[in-house]
Amino acid sequence: MSLPDSIAERAQQGAKVRREVLGAAYVDAGKREANPFTAHFIAFTQEQCWGNVWLRDGLAHKTRSMLNVCMLAALARWHEFEVHVRGALNNGVTSEEIAEILLHTAVYAGIPIASEGFRRADAVIKAVAAERQG
Repeated sequence: MSLPDSIAERAQQGAKVRREVLGAAYVDAGKREANPFTAHFIAFTQEQCWGNVWLRDGLAHKTRSMLNVCMLAALARWHEFEVHVRGALNNGVTSEEIAEILLHTAVYAGIPIASEGFRRADAVIKAVAAERQG
């Protein structure tokens, strides 16, 4: 997919990708909780993150999700980590692949980071499985 020329088009396509990756429930909750102050950041991420980097052809969404899980664990950004574990599952990353990502993270970012990552990813994986069954 080539990048749209206008910021408005990028924001529109970025919003679509964000919804596909993170799920409608998460996106809709964010919109409900948004206020004029936080709306600035939502618009920024929709245009620059989702409407730019995520629209590029160079990596599949599954690969981008795998990278996010690894980087967010290494940075100990746990809220975003949990959001992106769910996104990774939505993009076809398996729980086995998430385990491998976290083992890889353990080697380069440390055992405590991977330990917390496993604990949090396990909770998200179980929640998503329950949602898909029910």
